[in-house]
Amino acid sequence: MQTRIGVLGADGRMGRAIVRAIAANPRAQLAAAVERAGSASLGQDAGLVAGVGSRGVLIQEGLPHKGVAQVWVDFSIPAASLAAAQTAAAGGVAMVIGTTGFSPEQKAELTMAAAEVPIVFAANTSVGVNVLLKTVGDVARALGPTYDLEIVETHHRAKRDAPSGTALRLAEALAEATKRDLAATARYERHGEIGARTDAEIGIQTIRGGDVVGDHTVYFLGNGERIEITHRATSRDTFAHGAVRAALWVEGRPPGLYDFRDVLGL
Repeated sequence: MQTRIGVLGADGRMGRAIVRAIAANPRAQLAAAVERAGSASLGQDAGLVAGVGSRGVLIQEGLPHKGVAQVWVDFSIPAASLAAAQTAAAGGVAMVIGTTGFSPEQKAELTMAAAEVPIVFAANTSVGVNVLLKTVGDVARALGPTYDLEIVETHHRAKRDAPSGTALRLAEALAEATKRDLAATARYERHGEIGARTDAEIGIQTIRGGDVVGDHTVYFLGNGERIEITHRATSRDTFAHGAVRAALWVEGRPPGLYDFRDVLGL
């Protein structure tokens, strides 16, 4: 049986990629496609907008009607994703959320919504990135405390939040592996007379420009050697296929807040 999926923000870059990924997956069915009020794509066939031919689903305003889709997928902005999650919780609809930039208070509200329905909340839905999240923790534990830990992330010039959600998740993985308090040890910028680097720091640096889909490098810097582990995304389709995989996985799960490593069984 196919899982009926509703795509929120169907005319955005990620929305169109998700529609394409649904069309390519025989286990998935595009059941709804929605956009904000005033969007030029309202009333158009979502498949035609995404470039995969007619799917018989017109882009509509607002959120999908109750019962149309089993899972909603949303990559937008925190306020919109949170409002959608609260509506989904009231209607018994599972969700996959790939939005980044949530405040701690918004994350707490999202957790409340997940008490009613299953939600996959992932800063990155790339399979490779989530394998990386596990790998960097293993490497940090094996190397021990004498190696300095740094993260550098690069994204396109239009990205709204910094550091990226993926960079923050990488930092969390490193902090967990090394038993550090990330809030106390994260270093987001360096400028001027800053003194020597402390042993506890986890550096997280941001680059913005061009049309870069997403690059993340984790550095393990020791005396006389270093290890660099890099993931580069060259197409948003990578994230879209992962999001569809998450949608197929989350449907029918018990209520709760899951991440993409749960989807992969890592």
